[in-house]
Amino acid sequence: MTWCLKRVCGWARDENLSVLFTLYKMLYISYIALGYPISEEEVTMFYIERAIKDNYAVITGGENGRKIIYKASGNHSERYDDPEEQVRAEVWAELIYSYSYPANRVKVEVTIPDRLPSDRADIVVFADDECKRPYAVVECKKDGVTDAEFNQAIEQGVGNATWVKLRAEYVLVVAGNTRRVLDVSDRYGALERENNILADLPKAYGRPQEFRFHKGDKNNDIQAVSRGALITTISKCHNTLWGGGRLSPPTAFGELCKVIFVKISDEQKARKRGEPYQFQIKTHEPSPALAKRINDLYDEQKQRDPEVFSESIKVDARVLRTVVSHLQGVNLSKTDLDVKGVAFELFMDSFFKGDFGQYFTPRPIIEFAIAIIKPEQESYVLDSSCGSGGFLLYAMDYIRKQAAEYYAPDSADYYKYWHDFASKRLFGIEINDEIARVAKMNMIVHDDGHTNVINFDALDSVDAMHAHNAGFAKGKFDFILTNPPFGSKITATERPYLGNYTLGNSYDKKGKAKVRGSQSSEVLFIERIYEFLKPATGKAAIVLPDGILTNSSMQYVRDFILEKFQLLAVVSLPQAAFAHFGAGVKASVIFVRKRGANETPYDDEPIFMAAPEEIGYDATGRKTNNQLPQVVKQYEAFCANPERFFV
Repeated sequence: MTWCLKRVCGWARDENLSVLFTLYKMLYISYIALGYPISEEEVTMFYIERAIKDNYAVITGGENGRKIIYKASGNHSERYDDPEEQVRAEVWAELIYSYSYPANRVKVEVTIPDRLPSDRADIVVFADDECKRPYAVVECKKDGVTDAEFNQAIEQGVGNATWVKLRAEYVLVVAGNTRRVLDVSDRYGALERENNILADLPKAYGRPQEFRFHKGDKNNDIQAVSRGALITTISKCHNTLWGGGRLSPPTAFGELCKVIFVKISDEQKARKRGEPYQFQIKTHEPSPALAKRINDLYDEQKQRDPEVFSESIKVDARVLRTVVSHLQGVNLSKTDLDVKGVAFELFMDSFFKGDFGQYFTPRPIIEFAIAIIKPEQESYVLDSSCGSGGFLLYAMDYIRKQAAEYYAPDSADYYKYWHDFASKRLFGIEINDEIARVAKMNMIVHDDGHTNVINFDALDSVDAMHAHNAGFAKGKFDFILTNPPFGSKITATERPYLGNYTLGNSYDKKGKAKVRGSQSSEVLFIERIYEFLKPATGKAAIVLPDGILTNSSMQYVRDFILEKFQLLAVVSLPQAAFAHFGAGVKASVIFVRKRGANETPYDDEPIFMAAPEEIGYDATGRKTNNQLPQVVKQYEAFCANPERFFV
């Protein structure tokens, strides 16, 4: 990592900052900030642990060589390091403890009677102690299988349970937290796959329940989940909606946002202990009826908050049923915020690439900018081109962590401290309607802060923006954190407002203004940020292409920056910073303070400069060391005593 300090008057005359970034080398530190490892066993294996304690099963062997012996099932043994076997073991134990089937009647690897007896069922629950009358057939798959693989497992289970084979009454197919239960008794035709769907397998040979999940139920309440489980669940939902091209990726993501919105709303709805949740599959409810019920829930919430979503859910009924089956057992509201943050971050990381890379700023860069800016609870914070909402989300999280330093996390004061900031002082602007909804949903998933995120052209009239939402005004914001879009041209013919910008005009020697034919969007954003900031105290962190800082043709832009702002720091990012997201432009983050009305630059203003070589990930998205936290420490030391940094 290279770093240096430069007096402002020298920077103004310099045509190429890259020379400055090679002056000094600093030691780098190791800090993993992206690409979190996911354990196969993050979810607590509660039921199998009970089975082992009760001597129904035993696990032997060391790491990468473990075996599970199902003692209650004839001492049958399997390799326990297989993820699919771990799913089966947990379901097997769950059938004993949660569904109250006698352990001696729950068998694994049961041979299917056929002319060639080589096929086996993963688990069979029998109705008698002699294990001659199959009651339910269970097929298990590892979490994360495709919809096609899951449907294949359904057909395999139904085939094994039919009259010519095991003659069971029920089929349960499990892939992680995704389940499907079918009544395959002679009450239904052999090809029925719709009207015979059940909410759950009957408990203790009883009647099927109408719903599986009930508030406060010890065994069947919805549960908070681990990071790995949530990432898998979200990915399954998106893949189901996307369907290999059924919907475009952004449309699929938008529909997922709507469904998650319904899910969280249902979780937070007041209900008595024992009442069923509505966001779940209901026994003998066809897909169209389920879809209507979910859409009714959505419309109910949409009326309360029409700014979040204006369109209905546009998903095929059977596809929606599959998405519900992925999500129904997960309690998003109670899942730890850090878990949700990482899960959605990694998912969106993979989604916002190529054409959509402009809407996503990587986590390490966001965290770095916030660590330098240090927003405050009573300050107004804005992202003038918020994309998927990363800067807003982490600003909210920064204040939430600050609240925990003052108040107990479960207290009303704690909630009020951060929620007042999120609902009244956090603002975002996004020109793309679809992405604006993504940003709002991202904030809702993380416990709100979406109220003042608007779909608007941030470069258009502030008065028009103010009319749309009175919270937006010139000279209002204490902090702006933003990564404006690079490279797009604003033309005078398409955007009449271009001439209203100082940087939208060229000037002759007499100072007479002439509207430019076009101007880069990032240049205009610099001026709009200046307008939004509070005079004298307002600060901003802005991601800019290095061309603005280095090209001789951009000298007038640098002059504008130095006249209107005190330049606090310039941090050059490596080439890989945005390559993973489809943008190869070399960029830097500049930190500025808006000057007061009568404030002018002086020749001795110092600027902190750094050029970290590693920022937590490389051009392929793989994790690397992260030197940005070290830059923060150096910047803080510089602010405390800038003179000692000059050599």
